[in-house]
Amino acid sequence: MTEPPRPPGSGDEPTTPLSGSPGQPGYPPPGGYPPPGGYPPPGGYPPPGGYPPGGQPGGYGPPPGYGPPPGGYGTPPGGYGGPPAGYASNEDKTWVLIAHFGGAAGMLIGGGVLGWIAPLVAMLARGNQSPAVRAHAVAALNFQLLWSIVALAGWILGCIGIGVFIGFAAMIIGIVFGVIAGVKANEGQYYRYPMTVNMVK
Repeated sequence: MTEPPRPPGSGDEPTTPLSGSPGQPGYPPPGGYPPPGGYPPPGGYPPPGGYPPGGQPGGYGPPPGYGPPPGGYGTPPGGYGGPPAGYASNEDKTWVLIAHFGGAAGMLIGGGVLGWIAPLVAMLARGNQSPAVRAHAVAALNFQLLWSIVALAGWILGCIGIGVFIGFAAMIIGIVFGVIAGVKANEGQYYRYPMTVNMVK
């Protein structure tokens, strides 16, 4: 018994391409001739963009002269996340700023007699681990301690007219120079306080 003929497009046609049809090895692709040595070329097809790949002799990558700038894109020369200038770490910088700005804040809040507390805390908390923190904290402590004593004496002598002026002036001096020292310390510089006495070494 023979099978009846099947209509075209029924999906039962042979799937093997005929000899000499496109898609067979050795047959050129439509619209061109095979490269020397047969088809496909030895080593595979070239990547998009032509030969040599990427325009650089011997390999892929950007052409000479085109590449990321030194340090990467969008990164400042010093980079992000590194320790600030003059400090071993960001924690050291934080404690230094606490010593200076905290001394100024203590003078303001405490009426001129509590400016020594923040530098003392910074020295005790971080001074043993960091020489930079200890140097800044000791400088701030000596300055604020002296002017806190002056302010206290001024407030005690407030019964005399000039005593109030001395206490107020000592408080202003402690605040102003504490802020100046904090700004310099934020830039990584050591500030030498004027009008100070080395009581703490």
